[in-house]
Amino acid sequence: MNSKKLFCVLLVCLVGASLLFAAGAQEETQKKYVLKFNHVLTPQDPYHGAFQKWAAAVSERTNGNLTIEVFPSAQLGVEEDILEQIRQGANVGQNTDAARLGQYVPDMAVMNAPYFVSTLEEVEKLNTLPTVLKWKEELERTQGFKVLSFFWVQGFRQMVTNKPITKPSDLSGLRIRTPGAPIWQESIRAIGATPVAMNYGDMYPGLQTKAIDGLELSFTATSTGKFDEVCDYVSETKHILLINFEVISSKWFNSLPAEYQKILEEECNKAGLEVSRAYLEDIDPKNRKALVDRGMTIIDESQIDMDAFRKAGDAAYVKLNLLGARNQIYKELGK
Repeated sequence: MNSKKLFCVLLVCLVGASLLFAAGAQEETQKKYVLKFNHVLTPQDPYHGAFQKWAAAVSERTNGNLTIEVFPSAQLGVEEDILEQIRQGANVGQNTDAARLGQYVPDMAVMNAPYFVSTLEEVEKLNTLPTVLKWKEELERTQGFKVLSFFWVQGFRQMVTNKPITKPSDLSGLRIRTPGAPIWQESIRAIGATPVAMNYGDMYPGLQTKAIDGLELSFTATSTGKFDEVCDYVSETKHILLINFEVISSKWFNSLPAEYQKILEEECNKAGLEVSRAYLEDIDPKNRKALVDRGMTIIDESQIDMDAFRKAGDAAYVKLNLLGARNQIYKELGK
């Protein structure tokens, strides 16, 4: 075969291979994918609307080929069960926190510890830090979790009780509901209360039956959960700035076309930052006022010994060996 004929044959093969590759890529992006996303909050909570907005943006950008079905009020199951399904590669997602993820990569729990960070800007910086990036990679590589975003900041946690709280000793003997993860338990114990692990949906009846004496929630979660009906006070302790993590299966994520992976993460970060800013600047203050209008008494931060609470919170870092992790993060933050 002369060189001209050989060139023609090679050209035909190359064009054919390119067409097959393009057809394969097109077929991949036209395949339908569904993510079932679970969270424990009520349909009235601002975060539910934000999750729906994320879903709509992803569907639009993928021409409906990647859809997110959002399930509020833990309709798919309790958080711990969903996290295990994620680890097994199921097409489910969960709104969770560093406390629970810290059960898989222990140092991550520091992001849920008392008085760790205090602004959304600090949270954004966390995602650029070498230590945090290493934790996320370890979580994906060893545990099967893909963190899509943790730019979902759900306000400050306050003490919701039937007595005013102004100093750590005021919490002595009070049974305060928390999630079951160790950093939650130790954080609440450190600042003076007795932690009681309880599912989110059991809190209202738990207060009614006196199984617990109080909660620690944001103003907004207190309002949307109607906890003003069973508690008289919210004390503005601001003991945790709650950083939410949106997680899915790394195995399932890696099965998506690269374009869809990018879209899923981009829109998750975008929706998270938008609702977080609104939550901190507008939604939480409005719900604070709504609680007052409905008869609750707010113990303002100015009435609380915040230095005593911050100092007490250090015990949680010591108990769980997280001082080193906190110091490293603060060093990378320049804090």
